[in-house]
Amino acid sequence: MFRALDRWLPAYLLRTRRRPAATPELPCHVFIAVCDHFEPFHHTDKAGALRAMDDWDAAWPAMVDSFRDSSGRGPRHTFFYPIEQYDGDVIERLASLCERTGSEVEVHLHHADDTAATVTEKLRSGINHLAGHGVFSRAADGTPRYAFIHGNWALDHSHPGGLHCGVPDELSVLKATGCYADLTFPSAPDPSQPPIINSIYHAREDGLSCSHHRGVKADSSGKTRALADTPDHLLMVQGPLGFNWRRRKFGLLPRLENGDLTGANPPTLGRFRLWQKLCPYVQHGPPWIFVKLHTHAGIPRNYRTLLGDPARQFHTALAAEAKRTPTLRYHYVTAREMVNLIHAAEGGAAMDADPVKFLEQTLSPPPRSKERGLQSAAHRQP
Repeated sequence: MFRALDRWLPAYLLRTRRRPAATPELPCHVFIAVCDHFEPFHHTDKAGALRAMDDWDAAWPAMVDSFRDSSGRGPRHTFFYPIEQYDGDVIERLASLCERTGSEVEVHLHHADDTAATVTEKLRSGINHLAGHGVFSRAADGTPRYAFIHGNWALDHSHPGGLHCGVPDELSVLKATGCYADLTFPSAPDPSQPPIINSIYHAREDGLSCSHHRGVKADSSGKTRALADTPDHLLMVQGPLGFNWRRRKFGLLPRLENGDLTGANPPTLGRFRLWQKLCPYVQHGPPWIFVKLHTHAGIPRNYRTLLGDPARQFHTALAAEAKRTPTLRYHYVTAREMVNLIHAAEGGAAMDADPVKFLEQTLSPPPRSKERGLQSAAHRQP
């Protein structure tokens, strides 16, 4: 059906319109995580990938230094790097950029016709390569922990044509290899779009394709927080999905809002206001809204938007919006920090809690400085 409406329109029409209550004394905190399907080798070679890194190195630190959110932090970016395209020189440049700017690297994987065993091997090998550059959070025993975005959206063998995966028990594979959350969706207009939208929930692997089409929505009782520590449940963090009636095709039909940041559809204050209405929060928890966006910013036509005037205009407008709205606080976060905040809300964080204190509470930040340098030196390509 056109734009996969048959997969998500019922959930959109039946969605709750209620938003967390906010007052100047108990403001709404909006967390913005840009989750980048970062593919610098897209339609180019290594020289082109390194040129993309040159552009990011030249512009991103200045962008981070130029703007401050409600807690005094600059913009953050999470680079979900395709592990099947590993290149030590590119990853080392990316790791260094993240260390300088507070951004982070997570896992992206395109694959097809796999089994649980073959995709496990791909994940373990790719994670080991990236971990050598010191980019991941670590468990107490030193095991890398990572967030995941599935290439071509086909998580858990969910493409209706059977493409781009092959593994109907993929959620269990991800958990077994250290994944703490999936941030693949929404995928509409792609037909892999699940029927659950605008939600944070825990999906249980049942051995069948599309296990993430069902799940338990996150709430503040503590019960869903416990699911995150089980081997058969995976936290799903979705971005916005709905209609943008202020941006119409032919002046009549509403455009799709799916949180994608592109050269043709940059971030704007109008979109931010729509994200606030669509994006999820932890049920019965504090007034925190989680805005998970996505982009493909290894591609020049997109990263020129995120590193140029459109992004600067957005950050400027966002600061002005917060200044004139006493019930609003906004925060730039990485994917890992967003998950930490979700777990804090699930664990019963007080309604008036300062969210900044939870940024590092569950999943630790990746190693920095000397430790990262020692790791990367051992893994750098000749």
